[in-house]
Amino acid sequence: MTATHTYDVTVEWTGNLGSGTDSYRSFSRNHEVSAVGKAGIAASSDPAFRGDPARWNPEELLVASVAQCHMLWYLHLCAVGGVTVTDYQDHAHGVMTMDDSGGGGRITEVVLRPEVTVADASMVEKARSLHGDVPALCFIARSVNFPITHLPVIRVQGD
Repeated sequence: MTATHTYDVTVEWTGNLGSGTDSYRSFSRNHEVSAVGKAGIAASSDPAFRGDPARWNPEELLVASVAQCHMLWYLHLCAVGGVTVTDYQDHAHGVMTMDDSGGGGRITEVVLRPEVTVADASMVEKARSLHGDVPALCFIARSVNFPITHLPVIRVQGD
């Protein structure tokens, strides 16, 4: 039997400014992303598309999903591979390229820049190489059609 997992979220538009979508400029792109038992995420569209810059947009959330999935699988591989990670931070970067028609676009690349601190200098090379094993396991990376580049920096705790 094939195992499946399901993920249910609710996206609720909160941007009716009184006249709904009467015109392109008459409504806010604001919305809430929620799931049962979880705090909501205040979201909007990219500010370039009339969104609220103080709210998360779908493109940012996709880049965050790629970075989160990579981190979680990486930490798993380190834990089972004898690498003790004491700190991890990623400054992920995504690029959306617009179509020539001007009406659409797509994410064309994500660059992950994880900064990893390990407990001992003897773990540095293995810690670096394990980043290369993640793409075959990460559910999100395996689901997208754009390249994901990894530029890890490995540090030793106390250095």
